[in-house]
Amino acid sequence: MRSLFRRLLPKSMRKEGVVIPVVRLHGAIMAGGSQFRQNLSLTSAAGVLEKAFAFKAAPAVAISINSPGGSPVQSRLIHRRIRDLAAEKNKKVLVFVEDVAASGGYMIAVAGDEIIADPSSIVGSIGVVSASFGFPELMKKLGVERRVHTAGRNKALLDPFQPEREEDVERLKSLQLEVHETFIEMVKERRGGKLADDPDLFTGLFWTGRRGLQLGLVDALGDMRGFLKHRFGPDAQLKLVTAPRGLFGRRLGLFGVDARSLAGDAAEGLASAAQERSLWARFGL
Repeated sequence: MRSLFRRLLPKSMRKEGVVIPVVRLHGAIMAGGSQFRQNLSLTSAAGVLEKAFAFKAAPAVAISINSPGGSPVQSRLIHRRIRDLAAEKNKKVLVFVEDVAASGGYMIAVAGDEIIADPSSIVGSIGVVSASFGFPELMKKLGVERRVHTAGRNKALLDPFQPEREEDVERLKSLQLEVHETFIEMVKERRGGKLADDPDLFTGLFWTGRRGLQLGLVDALGDMRGFLKHRFGPDAQLKLVTAPRGLFGRRLGLFGVDARSLAGDAAEGLASAAQERSLWARFGL
């Protein structure tokens, strides 16, 4: 009844709290996607970020992050887009960590002016990892001969069906070190003097939100609703910003799609799901 009475009043007479737009950036970070599975990437995040920062009267944008990481390129692109929009629209960015903001997820999190984490959440994992499988012995048992012809002696670098070469591994590690250094620079640039002097900070280890607070990886412990109500008053309203959806869903086009295309998307979705599952499993989730 009280809510109905408020709506009947002229807008100038209503007592309304500040509206804080909320964006959810959840999932493994990967380029692309399919009709069956949408990954977290700049393509999937750009639209909702633009909508959130377009709230003219909002003093801040709240971003909920729950990601085990993934592509360092997509992580950095999302990070950069958040910072560009914050500068353009002159808004504070408040990042809230749910279960995990690790690796690329933490790279996105440091785009926030403040990071608030649940005490039991996972943060950190500031490092770079590359994982694959090797099948040369299996090929021998199956009696299958691998034939690779290249123009350029390093074109078949780290072929999983051939024995691993030491020079290939060293090349991969040098690339990882460059990506790792970029990650470290981003964290230092955003977190500055907040970071503790801990030798394990940039080794790829991860911690709970509580320990992350002591290390300077986060600024406070808490949940989004409680924090925003305390910061902006009990009448503050949280407005979830989502991507537009059509009649049959945002990405599922039921017409003009052949069975072969659907089968390909389904296979790609299964592969992405397996990769995402392995990312979450690193953190016991």
